[in-house]
Amino acid sequence: MRYVLVFAVMIMITACSSTPSMKTVDRVDLERFMGKWYVIGNIPTFIEKEAYNAVEIYRLDEDGTIDTTFIFQKGGFDGPKKTYNPRGFIRNRKTNAHWGMQFIWPFKAEYLIVYLNEDYTHTVIGRSNMDYLWIMARTPAIPDEDYRIILDRIARLGYDISKIRKVPQKWDR
Repeated sequence: MRYVLVFAVMIMITACSSTPSMKTVDRVDLERFMGKWYVIGNIPTFIEKEAYNAVEIYRLDEDGTIDTTFIFQKGGFDGPKKTYNPRGFIRNRKTNAHWGMQFIWPFKAEYLIVYLNEDYTHTVIGRSNMDYLWIMARTPAIPDEDYRIILDRIARLGYDISKIRKVPQKWDR
């Protein structure tokens, strides 16, 4: 719990502005965005550095907030299961692409949907500080060409793509 608190405070200190300086996607259909997303790659927070089989699951609640479950195995595919339940708050209802992600009340970390393909199968979540980033997909793996295209987009945003860690994913079929 102490690590979660430190993580949340660390992110909140760096996420002071309510208006993102990084361009988000024009519009997110929240209903289509909900569901399971596999974390394909990231610039990890300290709790994610040893994450395997990382998954984010989103559910839109009646009050308009996003119930989020982040699950992964720590240190290996057979490592202990870790689960976190932050809550998402839509900060821009016009686009639905700028959220605040709350791990600990009252702090909300910046969460920007900076890429989302037309069929809602690939997305990139970024932050104006470019300190963290998540490449996610509806499947545990994506074609190498798609991954390369996403990396090119991320580089054009100004991220140092050498910091991106591919998250190991191995699932029984």
